[in-house]
Amino acid sequence: MLPQEVIRRKRDGAELSEKEIGFMVAGLADGSLSEGQIAAFAMAVFFRGMTMQERVYMTRSMVDSGDTLTWDDLDLDGPVLDKHSTGGVGDKVSLIVAPIVAACGGYVPMISGRGLGHTGGTLDKLDSIPGYETSPDSDQFRRVVRKAGCAIIGQTAELAPADRRFYAVRDVTATVESIPLITASILSKKLAAGLGGLVMDVKTGTGAFATDYSMARELAQSIVSVANRAGMPTVAMITDMNQVLGHTVGNALEVGEAIDFLTGKQQDSRLLDLTTQLSAEMLVLGKIAESPQGGVEKARDALQSGAAAERFSRMVAALGGPADIVNDSDGVFDDAPVVRPVFPSRTGKVTGVDARLVGLAVVELGGGRKRIDDAIDTRVGFSRFCAIGEETSPDEPLAFVHAATEAQAEAASTVITKAIKIGAGVEPGPIVYERLYDDAD
Repeated sequence: MLPQEVIRRKRDGAELSEKEIGFMVAGLADGSLSEGQIAAFAMAVFFRGMTMQERVYMTRSMVDSGDTLTWDDLDLDGPVLDKHSTGGVGDKVSLIVAPIVAACGGYVPMISGRGLGHTGGTLDKLDSIPGYETSPDSDQFRRVVRKAGCAIIGQTAELAPADRRFYAVRDVTATVESIPLITASILSKKLAAGLGGLVMDVKTGTGAFATDYSMARELAQSIVSVANRAGMPTVAMITDMNQVLGHTVGNALEVGEAIDFLTGKQQDSRLLDLTTQLSAEMLVLGKIAESPQGGVEKARDALQSGAAAERFSRMVAALGGPADIVNDSDGVFDDAPVVRPVFPSRTGKVTGVDARLVGLAVVELGGGRKRIDDAIDTRVGFSRFCAIGEETSPDEPLAFVHAATEAQAEAASTVITKAIKIGAGVEPGPIVYERLYDDAD
């Protein structure tokens, strides 16, 4: 079988067989496919799509390209659960939800990714914590999950290795937004992690890959359908990404906000609403809560008691980070050399935010990648970012830019003033639009 023939068939709109898809995935894993062939295959799928059955084949083949974790031998006293987001701007939700669910009695082996396009990656955020190991081997990963109740890491060499290579190429070939490829990428890692349940956070809006609602719903339904066909109970929530989530954008800045959130020092109301609702759905899947409302109450209790913060601290220490980061984070994160306010030109209320432009501004500052091998400056980004509905004036900053140089700060400031719309006022929409369950429910 020739890779170019499989690529041609998909380019021409054919439905690929399980054997053909397995052949391409094997080539991803063993290196026999060139980057050009990978890019061509990704682009063919991007334009021609995949049937639901092709997506199942793709997902299963990626899982089979490596090892699958099992948890039965650890005698865990709770369910193994996870949450995954399709990506957003200022999305530090994973850093909050994982320890909340762990504090409630779940075990969360969260395999996350790096930034894609204009969206930040959870692993890039964790890289800002000195000593934190995002690439432990499977044995260490399992030990940390058992000890801390949660561990957020990247793909190990053993888990879904085909997706690891595919993921990197998609980021730089404008094929990120393909629903079949997103579905297979996400679910291959989650199935390989041996989960008992998954909650998907599918974002829609200016800062999401699914900018319109219909695309978000199609993606959510694809993930729920494929996951449940593969035997993993999954629920999807469609959530708002029409503005920055929380008050910070950028790797170290977002980790700092997550710590402040977990300790109760500062909690953005929309971020609180989203994290507790996502946690609640995970707790229901794991039969820790009987209803979403009951799950929300348990999640809020875990925050208020400090139990969630303690789980985060335990996770960071177990993976090589500072021993007590939640109580002593001073000096942990490097500061950007330049920090300056961004002021609007007129008085009014924030009526809209082009979150994609904000994410791209972080990439231009060095906080994201333009090429696979780009290094990331974890210090840069934005803090105290305004929210829709807030009053603003030429004396009230829209945000503070954190940059490596004055020139970069000036360029980023210009982008932010373009990204934020000011007018007579508008109320933000809901943070959660819809929940999707298995078709059989």
